[in-house]
Amino acid sequence: MGDLGRLLILFGVGLIGIGGVLMLAGKVPWLGKLPGDLYYKSDHVTLYLPLGTCLLISLVLSLILYLFRR
Repeated sequence: MGDLGRLLILFGVGLIGIGGVLMLAGKVPWLGKLPGDLYYKSDHVTLYLPLGTCLLISLVLSLILYLFRR
């Protein structure tokens, strides 16, 4: 049962971290407006592909995970 308790605590800390990031993401004005983010709007269709933002987030998360593994 001790391992299950540790796992639940780890998931809780992870959820708190994800929640904090989501709360702060709206306060970063350039997030979602990077070069490479594609936006198309017509009369009936709006298409938004945040490719630049996804690349930036992927790089940051990869760097963080690399540093934690060392």
